[in-house]
Amino acid sequence: MKAFLIIGLLVMSNSFMIMTWYGHLKFSEWKWFNKLGFVSIILIIWGHSAV
Repeated sequence: MKAFLIIGLLVMSNSFMIMTWYGHLKFSEWKWFNKLGFVSIILIIWGHSAV
């Protein structure tokens, strides 16, 4: 059971890192996104990865 928890956490962590890496490349193309603050960007990425 503990192994499944570890694997699940690793998968979620990897998904988050992939989203943030590709997201910052894609989001930089959007003009409105460049005006947001750092905290706003973190909340958007966390919110998107939680869905």
